[in-house]
Amino acid sequence: MSKRLLYKGLPVPCIAAWSGERLPQPPVVLAKDGIAFADGVAANGNAEGRDQAGALWQRWALRRGDGVPEFNAVHGPRQRQAMRKLLCQVCGGPSDENEQGRLWLLEDYRGVEGWPEREVTTHPLVCLACAPVAARRCPHLKNKVVAVRAGQVALDGVYGKVYSRGTGPLPVLDETTTVFARDWRVRWMVAGQLAATLMDVTIVDLPGAGIEPAGRTAPGRADSVA
Repeated sequence: MSKRLLYKGLPVPCIAAWSGERLPQPPVVLAKDGIAFADGVAANGNAEGRDQAGALWQRWALRRGDGVPEFNAVHGPRQRQAMRKLLCQVCGGPSDENEQGRLWLLEDYRGVEGWPEREVTTHPLVCLACAPVAARRCPHLKNKVVAVRAGQVALDGVYGKVYSRGTGPLPVLDETTTVFARDWRVRWMVAGQLAATLMDVTIVDLPGAGIEPAGRTAPGRADSVA
């Protein structure tokens, strides 16, 4: 479990970035196999530093607690660790699990037919004790949060900035989105977070957590990625 940190008396989620962890980001350039960082082009013209899926990752220092917390910024390495090890996004300890599966908090899109089955999210899991903190402190969840349990989880996507070949010598930023495994755009992306597809999903109540009961209906949405 990570050390619990407070800032001005408020708990700081484990996945929140701190100002002292930001690093200068190298320019993005064209490579033979997509894009590369300017300081990471191999002799053969391909990008260096790709992960197994082929993505490059935004760079972060590992100095949790250095500076001031940035509640609206996710620290990529800690987010990936939480997703891969099924850890709570707030305390860094084990997430809650019962016979229905692991506990997640999602943006509320109950107005969408079939939701939340196969919902795609970048928000890591939570434990019961930290669910109220995540609901309050995560900017994306404020006033529109629902609790679910997922029996199956597939870490099958990355969320970040997708580039394309422009008319000039440098790539151009196309969009910030989620790209899934084996998509050719992975090699044209600077990734920031892992994305998970949730399956065998059940909407649940969390008494005392300040989260709306499971029966409430929320408005729909145009997109399908949280």
